[in-house]
Amino acid sequence: MKKKLAAMVMGLALTTSGAMASEYTMRSGDQLSIVVTQEPSISTSVNASGTMTPYLVRPDGRVSIPLAGEINANGMTVAQFTEELRTRLSKYIVDPDVAVNVVKLGTVRVYVFGEVNRPGAFELTKGHTVIDAIGAASGFNWDTAKKKIYLIRQDRPKELIAINLNRMLETGDMSENYEMREGDMLYLTKNSRISFSRDIAPIFSSIYTITEARQNINDD
Repeated sequence: MKKKLAAMVMGLALTTSGAMASEYTMRSGDQLSIVVTQEPSISTSVNASGTMTPYLVRPDGRVSIPLAGEINANGMTVAQFTEELRTRLSKYIVDPDVAVNVVKLGTVRVYVFGEVNRPGAFELTKGHTVIDAIGAASGFNWDTAKKKIYLIRQDRPKELIAINLNRMLETGDMSENYEMREGDMLYLTKNSRISFSRDIAPIFSSIYTITEARQNINDD
């Protein structure tokens, strides 16, 4: 039974990713291909070797585009963004022909610890969920208490969100299959009990130290 449930986690990690694609809303870190037929200078450039220089959704959620200015893409679908860009360009171009595609999704760094087969830090494509994070950690192990695992948000580390993984897998109820955010941590226990000071605080302390070090390196 446990092997079957573990296999379901890996399978759901794939199926939820496919479902996400049709509903995807843009976020910071996403890279966009933009083609404006009447104005090639606005279109995404491609050099002689075929390498594309995409438009980037910045950390503030905005994209800067000639003539159109800055568009807040955060939370928009591709269709909504395309229509907004077309509306802005129509002030300068008659009936602009615009095509937009997300060529690369941004990522978030999350952490999965406890009773999983490969605990650690993982880079997930934005929009991925609890199930995806467990799948990235190669699934839960034999000792996992699946009726209560914990999601800890980086911005609210003492507010533990209990998730019934067992119900999710057995009934297909995905209401607790939350989207993972930057810095989130999943913790899977043996007995559904968790102590912030014993189990979580030491990990978060290490995570913050690593994060600060990475930021310092990037700032240099």
